[in-house]
Amino acid sequence: MSFERPYEGLKVVDLSQGLAGPYCAMLLAQQGADVVKVEPAGGDWARLIGGVYGDHTAYSIVANMGKRAISLNLKQPEAKEITDKMIGQADVFIEGYRPGVAERLGYGYERLAEMNPGLLYVSISGYGQSGPMRDRPAMDPMLQAFSGFVDENTGLDGISHHTPVSYFDMATGLFATQSLAGALYARRDHNRGRKIEISLMEGAAAIQAVRLLSGFRGGARKASTAPSGTFKTKDGYIQINIVRDREFATFCDLMDLPELWAEERFHTIAGRLADIDYLNDYVRGITATWDAAALSDRLSKAGLQNEVVQSYRDFVHHPQAKEIGVFSWLEQAGSDDPWPVPNIPGLPDFTVGEVLSQSPTIGQHTRQIMTELGYAAEQIDTLYAQGVVA
Repeated sequence: MSFERPYEGLKVVDLSQGLAGPYCAMLLAQQGADVVKVEPAGGDWARLIGGVYGDHTAYSIVANMGKRAISLNLKQPEAKEITDKMIGQADVFIEGYRPGVAERLGYGYERLAEMNPGLLYVSISGYGQSGPMRDRPAMDPMLQAFSGFVDENTGLDGISHHTPVSYFDMATGLFATQSLAGALYARRDHNRGRKIEISLMEGAAAIQAVRLLSGFRGGARKASTAPSGTFKTKDGYIQINIVRDREFATFCDLMDLPELWAEERFHTIAGRLADIDYLNDYVRGITATWDAAALSDRLSKAGLQNEVVQSYRDFVHHPQAKEIGVFSWLEQAGSDDPWPVPNIPGLPDFTVGEVLSQSPTIGQHTRQIMTELGYAAEQIDTLYAQGVVA
């Protein structure tokens, strides 16, 4: 065991699909666990959304690096026997079915706990295991709408928007990993397992806690600083946030705006917020005459908070991101050029060519895993021929 790979020797069976459950399992793999991803012949449905590159999409790469993959037709009894053998040896089992589906398939907690009393069973659902919405399908955009996030995210067009960033899927995966870490620590003393239930709805609430509490008490989002927002420049956009009163004084002096500073009502944040629309419109007239980079440089040298609005490509290639190693450039099956995969904060950087830096193709390790489970080559060939494994 090491600080970098504390879960070495831990065995995980991952039956989840999408992003939340698989992301949790991927984090375990990056910390040393032997994670086996169990998929149907067509693969996890996350391999099919967005741009597809062979067996991969951006979703499947981020969610599965470092795992081994086996492809099984779980409708066949022989496939269930294979899965039972893996679960019987496992420390952690992860499923992401709608409530009741795991039980119907024979992978409910009661049966698996009887088979393996020390098993930590993680069940990830959309809206929870009970209640009127338990059976509803739930992907990240649905939880963005349901949890209040879309209502908060109103653009200048006055329309509420969802975001393409899968905040709640990945947050739920992080919360699941955190819960597992505590359960693994507690299990050392008594070797008993437990069931951990986590929903995207809970993940969505928890990751929005600060804004959710503010919105519940105070209603619709209001600006907390002024001038603040995203302002158009001659060649793009810039984000500016002026917080303290002395920062506004600096801003007025720096941008040669004595007429604004002459307005005593703007000397306090309360006064600026009271007329924020006027103030922001005034600043828009100024920023529109500047190149974004030049304006950012001027504001930054004065210690004022600002950033040029960048694209993902800008971010990936930025010298600051390169300096601290935010990304590793990794080859993945199905792509002709490498992907800029974000390194996981607090863990060792991904290393080109290492197993932990590779996301498996569908069923890539099927034969290897079945050999470890005690199946002879002839048996495996027969199961392939019968469509039990793919």
